[in-house]
Amino acid sequence: MRGRGDRLEAALAERGLDRMLVTDLTNVRYLTGFTGTNGAVVCGPDLRVFLTDFRYTERAAAEVSGWETVTVTGDWLGGIAERLAGKVGFEDDHVSVRSLTKLEEKLPDGVEAVAAGGAVEALRRVKDPQELAAIAEAAKLADAALKATVEEGFVGKTERAVADAFERHVRAGGGTLSFDTIVASGPNGAQPHAEPGDRVIPKGELVVFDNGAKLDGYCSDGTRTYATGDVGEEGRRVYETVLAAQQASLEAIRPGEKGEDVDAAARKVIDDAGHGDHFGHGLGHGVGLDIHEGPRLSLRSDDILAANEVVTVEPGIYLAGDLGVRIEDLVVITDTGLRNLSSLPKALTIVD
Repeated sequence: MRGRGDRLEAALAERGLDRMLVTDLTNVRYLTGFTGTNGAVVCGPDLRVFLTDFRYTERAAAEVSGWETVTVTGDWLGGIAERLAGKVGFEDDHVSVRSLTKLEEKLPDGVEAVAAGGAVEALRRVKDPQELAAIAEAAKLADAALKATVEEGFVGKTERAVADAFERHVRAGGGTLSFDTIVASGPNGAQPHAEPGDRVIPKGELVVFDNGAKLDGYCSDGTRTYATGDVGEEGRRVYETVLAAQQASLEAIRPGEKGEDVDAAARKVIDDAGHGDHFGHGLGHGVGLDIHEGPRLSLRSDDILAANEVVTVEPGIYLAGDLGVRIEDLVVITDTGLRNLSSLPKALTIVD
């Protein structure tokens, strides 16, 4: 993991910082591989220090390489502060005012704490081969679990029972959920973040199935919308519109493209079909150690896409009290376009 520390060091130079203190545990894991619940990193020129407490000394020895490992005994913040010098960036988007105040009280003379939130997250946007492989395996597991759940059928079961079946298949494959599964049938599908409940899924409805698995810390995210029989002309038309919108946005993805422009490609198809007011969320987001990372694909995104970023592409149409459709793929941006990690078919599929 030392190479990630080198990238962070280069980013510090660009920001005019002498040190960076990283305390967000996801960012600590990214830099060092540490998976425990208490750890911090101090990074600077020729300085790579990972700090934890006695509970995790053995775990750190097994997981952390390329970093000097220090077990802090007694005063945790004091142990960190004595390794800081000059202008020190801290993660202001993760550190509470109270914790910062306590840390500043312990800083040596001449040390200045400078807000530097997002420094590690910016590095995390571009995935290395190991990360790409982990995300691809998570997506493969989620697709296999969804396929198995679909084969068991929806009709006559509650939304919650179907979601529970998916989780069982994920866990049987050695993973965990990357977020709470959404199974939303009929009018519940009009809620983008619906929670599966006791509603029994009948014949003749659309069912939105938003799902993801996590393996080795890395997440997947995908959505398919199924039919439990004939969903009528409106249901079919909405489905085909969303599918066309997704295809348009997939074709727009390439390095150097603006996130807002990729979103606009999908939104135009939906607007032209008369459903502009029924697509209220952004087109997609980055995925990695967190289920929501940069870059963003939305009308308000100023992100510029780069090779080896991983993003979701998930347009939707939501008709309140009636139905919803969302189709979502997980893709890796390549030098020339994309590689799609989502393997399940997107033609409207009938599920018993």
